[in-house]
Amino acid sequence: MEIESKLTILGEAARYDVSCSSSGASRPGRKGNVGSAAPAGICHSWTDDGRCLSLLKVLMSNACEYDCLYCANRRTNDIPRATFQPAELAELVIAFYRRNYIEGLFLSSAVAGGPDATMERMNAAVRLLREVHRCNGYIHMKIVPGASSVLVEEAGQLADRLSVNMELCTTRSLEALAPQKSPLAIAAPMRYVADRWLAGREESQRFRSAQRFAPAGQTTQVIVGATPERDVQILGTARRLYEGFGLKRVYYSAYVPVNGHPNLPSLFTAPPLLREHRLYQADWLMRFYGFEAEELANASSPDLDLEVDPKCAWALRHPDQFPVDLNRAELERLLRVPGIGPVSARRIVQARRYRAIRFEHLSRMGVVVRRASPFVACPGTLSGMRQPAEAELRRLLADQAGRARQFPQQMRIEEVARVSVV
Repeated sequence: MEIESKLTILGEAARYDVSCSSSGASRPGRKGNVGSAAPAGICHSWTDDGRCLSLLKVLMSNACEYDCLYCANRRTNDIPRATFQPAELAELVIAFYRRNYIEGLFLSSAVAGGPDATMERMNAAVRLLREVHRCNGYIHMKIVPGASSVLVEEAGQLADRLSVNMELCTTRSLEALAPQKSPLAIAAPMRYVADRWLAGREESQRFRSAQRFAPAGQTTQVIVGATPERDVQILGTARRLYEGFGLKRVYYSAYVPVNGHPNLPSLFTAPPLLREHRLYQADWLMRFYGFEAEELANASSPDLDLEVDPKCAWALRHPDQFPVDLNRAELERLLRVPGIGPVSARRIVQARRYRAIRFEHLSRMGVVVRRASPFVACPGTLSGMRQPAEAELRRLLADQAGRARQFPQQMRIEEVARVSVV
């Protein structure tokens, strides 16, 4: 098969894996080497200075011996199959580098010949890039569940970031949809990468010449909507992964129906894109706003609200926490206010050292006043103003996706009006 045909097949086969984005890794340019990784990351990500960095996302092979029900590359699917040889892939990637098509590589693979044989081919391709072609760019490699620690160690020495896809949150779902995989086979390489990454960081602090192991850390991916797990289970799993394995990020992938099976949703089921979006928002709140997973979804509210974002939903459930005095509240409490993010919260804390914060200052500090105004107290707010009813407040707080879900007919009319004006 021609290499262009292989690229077409294996590039298309990789599109369902979403666990790649900006990395935080830094590989400065070196004399005699090809490529470099910018500090803000790779994979069609925007850097702080406005640059868009691109990543070649491809499988080593899609000739899988597993029969995971949710996967387009499963063994029993009748699809074109292809496999790169290590030298073929290395030459293709370096050719793209030299033409300035890409600035990084995301390499995954179906399980072909067993986990160890698959990892050996992936490692061989990346080793050729690093040692023969002198490629110094960003590389993200997927670890095949069940691969030996020796091969995982080699991958960590070659790549900037590693990831092991968890895919499903519970053992029951894994047994129903991916019987060839086991929780232990997934957790073992994740634990090895976590421990080895910490050891490598300590070594680099003690010895300047020490080589970092997977300097950009590890990530994973969870499929949303293929199994009956509620959001409370998914967020609880993400919290345990962040705390126990030191993951840099958990990616949530809305299930796209590609296979028919009694254990799967109907082929006519729409992907739960809004649910995926809410999970990303909740994940952001856990990582950067100090929220606990139980505050966002729990036994009494097992699923995230699809009409308003998780932060607004929490505020609506806790009216006793508001209004927040912007001139007295600590940073952690400011971050709980809808419409106030980490940057605007720090600006408020810094500015109030010199003068009182007034309502008219908020928009200039980056606060989304439309969302924050019902939940804050500061000079300049209108006293005696009627407090909106809960339904009215929900409408005020609903984002574009939430309004489309609440008022689909009105949103269609507004869209027609907008197009007519243009």
